[in-house]
Amino acid sequence: MDKPAEMFDRDYEWSALSRFITDPQPGATLGVVSGRRRQGKTFLLDAACRAAGGFYFGATEAADAESLRRISSALTTHVRPASPFHFANWSEAVDALLALGAERPVPVVLDEFPYLAKANPELPSIVQEALRPLRDQRTGSRTRLLLCGSALSFMGRLLSGSAPLRGRAGLELVVRPLDHRLAAEFWNITDPRLALQVNSIVGGTPAYRREFARGDSPAGPEDFDDWVVRTILNPETPLFREARYLLAEEPDLRDTALYLSVLAAVADGNATRGGMAGYLERKATDIAHPINVLEDAGLLHRDADAFRDNRPTYRIAEPLIGFYHAIMRPVWDQLERPGSAARVWQASRRRFVSNVLGPHFEQVCRDWALHHADADVVGGLPARVGHGVVHDPKARSGHEVDVAVVGIADGHAKPPLLAIGEAKWNDTMGAAHIERLKHIRELIAQAGRYDTTRTRLLCFSGAGFNDKAHAAAESSPRIQLVDLARLYGQA
Repeated sequence: MDKPAEMFDRDYEWSALSRFITDPQPGATLGVVSGRRRQGKTFLLDAACRAAGGFYFGATEAADAESLRRISSALTTHVRPASPFHFANWSEAVDALLALGAERPVPVVLDEFPYLAKANPELPSIVQEALRPLRDQRTGSRTRLLLCGSALSFMGRLLSGSAPLRGRAGLELVVRPLDHRLAAEFWNITDPRLALQVNSIVGGTPAYRREFARGDSPAGPEDFDDWVVRTILNPETPLFREARYLLAEEPDLRDTALYLSVLAAVADGNATRGGMAGYLERKATDIAHPINVLEDAGLLHRDADAFRDNRPTYRIAEPLIGFYHAIMRPVWDQLERPGSAARVWQASRRRFVSNVLGPHFEQVCRDWALHHADADVVGGLPARVGHGVVHDPKARSGHEVDVAVVGIADGHAKPPLLAIGEAKWNDTMGAAHIERLKHIRELIAQAGRYDTTRTRLLCFSGAGFNDKAHAAAESSPRIQLVDLARLYGQA
């Protein structure tokens, strides 16, 4: 299968789909494709069906009978049988889909599967029965049935625990947002500082450039403010209300006001359960369910503290939602009035740097350490990269560590702490930052949780480093300076 020329990246996803679809083994097989909205799942699967001569069906939010009529009509158009299909139930429809693969491997896609299952909760069990191992309709077919959905909470349960389809899928593919490097390439931005500023707002969601911004990308660093005003804060553009729609589209979110408030608390810097509860003036137990649902929906991410047990923090997983809650939601009434965007943005830039750009820069640094940094830079292969607070018993205070790179434990030995790092977006870093990291490394060694004998020190800065920092790094390979160019693979 040849990937369409107009498809940006997605090499891994296309390769996985190609292997699954073209697998010559007999018997129908099941695949599950999921991912947050606007990531290009539909484009990917539709292109795969076109390339392999398969059948694609995009479900809508409709009653079960209407969906059966729609798929009957779509399959009739695709197959052109002697008489049109009129499925009385989904068992008939699924068997007809299996019949498509009677002669060769053929992809069959049911997109937005959660809509179908919401109207007919028995549908996963019907698919399970249709794919029963020794059933003639399955053994005589090479249909590659792909169920796709954007409702992450539903899709996550589809193959878990005692779910009917547990153990039946031969492919579980998650279509993720583009990382910061690919997103810069996709937005055609070569300046790393500008790339990270844009990424902190729109993240790596492809549709935000192609469909929502109609290809409008900042012409250069001097155009960033104008781009925000005309593209993000402009009530005439789709991006203006997108963050609100993302929340409304999740089927498990019922009391929308409470979920919005939880996200607003996190966007305002209240990253712990206690902090969120205090912000909302509620008990921590009252917000446990909303937090869990937002996690399942992929909108909130739980980060374990690398140095303290049972002290997790939370961050908003979708940058556009974080930007909306930090910048747009507090002044929504003003922004809805045309012509107010420039004034609002001018007054919000400091808050943008502290509540949006700074935390996003820290997360990009962690992602870089986990996925992009060479092993000789961080001291080995990372098992996980997180952050946390190191307690200082003498000073009776805590030191925040923005980047903690933990290696793989060898047998019963303590896991090695490969590196710790500090990330500053607007500060030129110097010797004082390095000395602070050295002190923190000593405190971690005293705590005894990690092996710190080879722990390296990483300084991440969006503003650069002074001469003393460069001299320290040149004198010791255990000190690494990481600027924006290095984060983006330009150095």
